[in-house]
Amino acid sequence: MTVPAPRTRRRPSVPGRTVPLLLVLALLAPLGLLFAQTDGHTGDDHDLAARERLGVRYLRALGPVTDALIDAQTTAVAGRPVSRAALTAAVEQAAEVDGAVGDKLRTRERWAGVRAKLEALPERGLADREAALQAYGEVADLLLALHRKVREASGLVRDPRSDSFFVQDAVGADLPAAMVAAGRLADVATLAPDRSAADRPKTVAELAELRVAALGPATDLVDDLRAAVGSSESTDLGPTVLTPLDTYQRSVEALAAFSAPAGAAGPDPVQLGAARRGAQSAATQLRQVILDQLDALLVERLDRLDRDRWLARGALAAAGVLLAVLAGVLLSALRRARRRAAEADREPAEAGPPPVTLHPDPPAFAGNGELLPVGGGRGDSERWRPFDAAR
Repeated sequence: MTVPAPRTRRRPSVPGRTVPLLLVLALLAPLGLLFAQTDGHTGDDHDLAARERLGVRYLRALGPVTDALIDAQTTAVAGRPVSRAALTAAVEQAAEVDGAVGDKLRTRERWAGVRAKLEALPERGLADREAALQAYGEVADLLLALHRKVREASGLVRDPRSDSFFVQDAVGADLPAAMVAAGRLADVATLAPDRSAADRPKTVAELAELRVAALGPATDLVDDLRAAVGSSESTDLGPTVLTPLDTYQRSVEALAAFSAPAGAAGPDPVQLGAARRGAQSAATQLRQVILDQLDALLVERLDRLDRDRWLARGALAAAGVLLAVLAGVLLSALRRARRRAAEADREPAEAGPPPVTLHPDPPAFAGNGELLPVGGGRGDSERWRPFDAAR
């Protein structure tokens, strides 16, 4: 008969051992790619917001320069000596800011040109008041160009949020343009009575143009701020901005009323000058509020981006730990499988040669024809004795 041989233990195949580990590695690749993209976008947004804050800081320093320049222009056009104390202090403050952030915003060269023009303005009133208006007007144009440069270089003009975009447009473009145009409107109205009758049609056209130039940006500023308040999620922007905005809007309405033509003589210079000063005072107050709110919006965005970055890094770390644990479990299971396979290979070697197949003996018959059992309980010599056949 046949004795069954012991069953050999089946070893796990190579793909069966490596596929789980390959799956773990395959999970790490998309997680790493997702984290790299998320961290890259978050880092870009963080850098943009930080750079925008530099622009807000620069615009804050240019505000007093604008105010002092407009006041000095009004004084020079009126033929009075110009006090440079306020203008010099504002220029020094702006120079400090440019020295700190000018390289990052690439404003050094442009600020150097503006500063040279500002310092070249005469302290004494010019005999030719028309020339004084032109000289101060050229510097004001350079100052407005510097405002645009700061907004472009800092990324304020590319702000992705609707509320902060409208706010930066209001404080960096509309407000300085409205203030400069309002100052020119009042100063031209001051010069109008002294111009000749032949120049009167030209003066009326110039006043109408300056009126549009002053009221247009002021209206855009009001629209921008109302749009920012309507689209913002901040609970502080609306209550903080609306009150000084209403004050500024009323001052602009007064400026519009006094700048309207009043017969051939044109607007009253005294009333228009007072309206201009009221609008400038309201604009100065509103500018400070807008810059504070814009900076607060950017700080809030930076804090949120920092939280998102740390959350993404924490999630990646947690996923890495979980995958490392899974890989450890799989490696441990693989080592146990190898150990059991090695033990199964050693067991047959220790037990000796494998059993063989036993073939049964042919049936044996006794002399009387009796069938003997296999082996017969006797040896082969007894089965084949010589005289068995005679029995």
